Amino acid sequence: MLMIQVDTTKSVYLFTHGRRDLEASATDLLVANGFKKEKIFSAKPDTVGTVGDYMAMLWMPPTPDHIKIQKITKVEPVKPEGMIGLWKGVAKEDLFTIPMKQ
Repeated sequence: MLMIQVDTTKSVYLFTHGRRDLEASATDLLVANGFKKEKIFSAKPDTVGTVGDYMAMLWMPPTPDHIKIQKITKVEPVKPEGMIGLWKGVAKEDLFTIPMKQ
């Protein structure tokens, strides 16, 4: 178990990078690592989290082997761009990773 304290009141935005087939198993791994299932959302380009929320990224596309957990540190208004959309204006810090194969 990881020693980093997860704030379970915060939302988690899951980035699958097109790997919708891994969404359920990634969600299960996040829950097993302390995140609340009802707080895990599929990341969308037109909606971003707030400071203190988490980002969970399947990494590295196209065949991810871990989930990168990041905390949102700043959100700036930007003009949406491509698939990244509004997330372009989000600053984050890396916290830890969760291996996808146990």
